[in-house]
Amino acid sequence: QVQLVESGGGLVQAGDSLRLSCAASGRTFSMYRMGWFRQAPGKEREFVAGIRWSGGRLYYADSVKGRFTISGDNAKNTVYLQMNSLKPEDTAVYYCAGDLTGYNYGYWGQGTQVTVSS
Repeated sequence: QVQLVESGGGLVQAGDSLRLSCAASGRTFSMYRMGWFRQAPGKEREFVAGIRWSGGRLYYADSVKGRFTISGDNAKNTVYLQMNSLKPEDTAVYYCAGDLTGYNYGYWGQGTQVTVSS
């Protein structure tokens, strides 16, 4: 089992920055990749960014490329999402997710709210 706890959300203005953190515990030694997803009101959950621990490969949604940066500290079992140049359309609940198998994200955090005002 894996437990994921996000932190760092909040209310900011357009153009501001925020950094989200996700601390993993449990079977973290088996973690294949971790990612960030978000869900805005009335919309489906969407992929934001991901990191594969082996090799450090990074993945981004087109909507956040150049503005968001995912990084991880394997020793601390923590993944971060640095969000710059935030836009009102980035407003959502952000979820951290973990994948032990390489096939699907099977573990999810409780989510942290990010609100960007115009």
